[in-house]
Amino acid sequence: MMRLSPLPPVTSRYLTVAEHPHPVLRSGTRRGFYQPRRGKDKESFQLDTTHTRPFRLRPLYPSKSTDARNPTTMASSAAAAPDSGRAALLKAFDESRTGVRGLVESGVSAVPDLFVHPEGPYASVPLAPPGVSIPVVDLSLPAPLAAAAAAEAARDWGFFYLVNYDAIVPSDYPARALAAVRAFHELPAPERSTHYGRAMGGGVSYSSNVDLFRSPAASWRDTIQLMFGPTPCETERIPPVCRSEIIEWEAHSAAVARAVMALLSQGLGLGKTALEETSCLEGKLMVCHYYPVCPEPDRTMGLVPHTDPGVVTVLAQDGVGGLQVKHTTEDGESYWVDAKPVPGALVINVGDLLQMMSNDTYKSVEHRVVMNSREEARVSVAVFYNPGKRGESVFYGPLPGLVSSENPPKYRSFTMSEFMGAFFKRDLASKALIEHFKL
Repeated sequence: MMRLSPLPPVTSRYLTVAEHPHPVLRSGTRRGFYQPRRGKDKESFQLDTTHTRPFRLRPLYPSKSTDARNPTTMASSAAAAPDSGRAALLKAFDESRTGVRGLVESGVSAVPDLFVHPEGPYASVPLAPPGVSIPVVDLSLPAPLAAAAAAEAARDWGFFYLVNYDAIVPSDYPARALAAVRAFHELPAPERSTHYGRAMGGGVSYSSNVDLFRSPAASWRDTIQLMFGPTPCETERIPPVCRSEIIEWEAHSAAVARAVMALLSQGLGLGKTALEETSCLEGKLMVCHYYPVCPEPDRTMGLVPHTDPGVVTVLAQDGVGGLQVKHTTEDGESYWVDAKPVPGALVINVGDLLQMMSNDTYKSVEHRVVMNSREEARVSVAVFYNPGKRGESVFYGPLPGLVSSENPPKYRSFTMSEFMGAFFKRDLASKALIEHFKL
């Protein structure tokens, strides 16, 4: 990763995890889910699934070939020439049905050009000076103090660590869910590929890059998506190896989201059920990301800079790391801050909908996942919460209790169908979603 010259030292009024006066619980979390480990870690391929031969991964283009069918040559020319060439490569990759993990299993030693992010994906904004961290919100504090801390973090950062949530989540979660998700993504290719598909059949899908055919460059990750609301998925479609843990974590994360929304509602000066009463807990999408080991981590990304579209996101991550949050100071300086894995901490962030519903009191900020050279894949599970009431007569926008003649609405009202339509018309990195609804 390219590192630019450090910015001047920054002092923060926020409490960091290291400075936290209360113990962060969950000390028994298993190594490998929150505890960092030490270690190290070009060709497109397709599945040979003919019944007359055993399953194997077969390169589409031989790695030693020097002709136009070499993956590097082919993908490079497709990126610069007709879109049809790139489209053919994307189609071949998708039809392999084993995702980025399949590329690694096939023995790639370089990032295929389909995944290369041009102009240095990490060069535009510098990294934060040492010691800068996203804030911490302690759920064991008295409610008024916790609400004030959550509101301040949501206003200034849009992100925070949530600690000491043991009263509502069993001590073996989210570690069990993370382990189960890893187990699925590391199944043998023939078993994993039977679940592959972009359609959310029964509310469940497993694929690589939800915006694969829309984004200018693919990212180094595979994902299971599960819809838990307003219409829940057919649980029998969840892969058996991770089914029970995913279902249990959905229930536990909902309890966390309820507690967080109560704090954020109070932080707006409203009743603690204000967001919940607007059905913001009823729309639920879980994404289980797997970021395989990458041979050239400085040439691609795990997740491009983006904002989340929903109200609140509850993120559990293992100990590998890679999440970064873009923070802009009061002086207008921006830098990327590592949201390092912290034992016993979840990561909470504000989505685009909450920024609009709070009338810009809270902010939805860009974040990304960078690749690393470790010998272990990264796993995370995010649950996105958004309004569940989707009728054409149900409108969303700034909450009524927040607007007045002194503080007029900054966004127009809209239905969820209009909102989701605007979201799916853009690629993940687009920043046009909030702008689409501004007055």
